[in-house]
Amino acid sequence: MSAADALLAILTPQLGTETHVGPWLVVDQERIDRFAEVTGDVQWIHTDPERAHRESPYGTTVAHGYLTLSLLPYLTRSNAPGFFERNYPGMRYRVNYGLNRVRFPAPVRSGARVRAHTVLLSAEKLEKGVQIVYRLTVEIEGEEKPACVAESVVRVY
Repeated sequence: MSAADALLAILTPQLGTETHVGPWLVVDQERIDRFAEVTGDVQWIHTDPERAHRESPYGTTVAHGYLTLSLLPYLTRSNAPGFFERNYPGMRYRVNYGLNRVRFPAPVRSGARVRAHTVLLSAEKLEKGVQIVYRLTVEIEGEEKPACVAESVVRVY
């Protein structure tokens, strides 16, 4: 049996199930400011707490949607030591192939805690590997709506 076939045998029974819940992470103003600096997106709703308190419908600054998206490797622990070997036995490497859909239903207020839930949506054999689609939902502690819902496509070889 090939490594890809062995991986599919592991993944197939998990289709449609939540496979991981990540750690909580505080998205503080310092992180938001650093992201703004790196990306050049310094809009006041992200970087000016006083103005955001006065003028924003959220009463404070909010994280960039793309900041939330960029936190997915941490929130899913997908780059943590041993993660690859535990989750993709027999495979050599993983690449992010893309995103099918991304939505930001609710803002992440500065100081909020977030964590990601991972659901395995599909797994299919490729010529030399396996393509896997996950639904990643970033929960905001105490909020009804999530911060981000994305379908992440990865390929493992």
